[in-house]
Amino acid sequence: MLTRYKGALKLKDWALAIAQRSNMRKVRIALARRLAVIMHAMLNTDTDFHAA
Repeated sequence: MLTRYKGALKLKDWALAIAQRSNMRKVRIALARRLAVIMHAMLNTDTDFHAA
């Protein structure tokens, strides 16, 4: 998501903003945690993913 996908994503922009302040190792962990939180919330509310 950070390196291969060339399109614009809000999560990618958020992660790259962290990368300017920190290193890529922390960015990968932060992005994985953020995605896990989103997916957990989707499972709890039984919502489907809709690509924007």
